[in-house]
Amino acid sequence: MKELTKAEEEVMQYLWKLNEAKVADIIEHMPKPKPAYNTVSTLIRILEQKGFVGYQKQGRGHIYFPKVKQAQ
Repeated sequence: MKELTKAEEEVMQYLWKLNEAKVADIIEHMPKPKPAYNTVSTLIRILEQKGFVGYQKQGRGHIYFPKVKQAQ
């Protein structure tokens, strides 16, 4: 299993808590100062490439969900 950076792990913590979410939903739950949408979106794409996150298409956007359990 690949290692996560601190920022990637933070995004995963919110995704595990929410179970599934859009990028905007994740940002909404983050403390201020909130990161830019593009920053979180990029982190999600990296997590997807690493195999930690999956997605399903919904309209023009995506709903992301964790592919690994938090304990792993």
